Amino acid sequence: MKLITFLKNWTLPIAMLTGVLIYLAFAHIAFLAPTKPVVHRIDAFLTPALIFMQLLLTFCKVNPRDFSFRPWHFILLAFQLVCSILIYILLRPFDEIVAQGAMVCLICPTATAAAVITDKLGGNAGSLVTYTFLVNILAAVFVPIFFPIVNPTADASFLHSFLLILSKVFPLLICPFLLAQILRYFLSKAHGWLRSHASAAFYIWAVALAMVMGKTAKSVCDHNGSSAILFTLAMVSLVVCSMQFALGKAVGTRYNDRISGGQALGQKNTVLAIWMSYTYLLPVTSVAPGAYVLWQNIINSYQLWKKRKRTQRV
Repeated sequence: MKLITFLKNWTLPIAMLTGVLIYLAFAHIAFLAPTKPVVHRIDAFLTPALIFMQLLLTFCKVNPRDFSFRPWHFILLAFQLVCSILIYILLRPFDEIVAQGAMVCLICPTATAAAVITDKLGGNAGSLVTYTFLVNILAAVFVPIFFPIVNPTADASFLHSFLLILSKVFPLLICPFLLAQILRYFLSKAHGWLRSHASAAFYIWAVALAMVMGKTAKSVCDHNGSSAILFTLAMVSLVVCSMQFALGKAVGTRYNDRISGGQALGQKNTVLAIWMSYTYLLPVTSVAPGAYVLWQNIINSYQLWKKRKRTQRV
């Protein structure tokens, strides 16, 4: 029982460490080398499939009739859209890699696990799930349009790159919601089963995290530039993370939804961010959302600690 409790409490750090160790094994153990192409092909299918499944389980808990649209939703959506473009434009003259890393940390949708943390902190989980749905739509539209401009491929036109990313990102973010609603109205037993197992989304997220952390480790090891760039990416992600939590809480406070606002803007689906960075941007930029995992979990741990302290005093 102690082991199970330990694994539950430290799922994300264990997943991150496992991903790095798996990469090091495949990179440095000779007899595993022939399997690399097979592993890459499996990973190209499995990571998006895991992201799809965790979103499907999350959206099975969502009834569109319960959506509660609030002014702060649209303020934070506008902030994510405008600031992700601005920060790229401002940082690009200094360093392209850092600019892309900061941008992806801003435009990344809210984590599916954010509703759980919000509920534990005493926030409005329903309001946060509404924002999660809206920001996934924003990312599904923004990423195919802006990423080909940021990182054009030499052998493909903008239209080709746009359609390629659209074909992969849009279904990944929107189709889980559509499928969840189809199951709700036409296959209620299957929908009920998925809804009752929605907590599994957290562990699916952990498996996906292990896989994308392996990719991040590869990007770091393959990076031939200065280690200062890697440090800068980590520090930029810290600044962006802190800024988003603070701003989300400030905006949420104005509408009596401080906790939900902070989690909506600050807690990111870093698995998706790392995958998008590695797949559609310069691969080393995945270090920024990789570091974001650490920063947001430190902030969440501190918030939960403060909540427990307040509860103990009462």
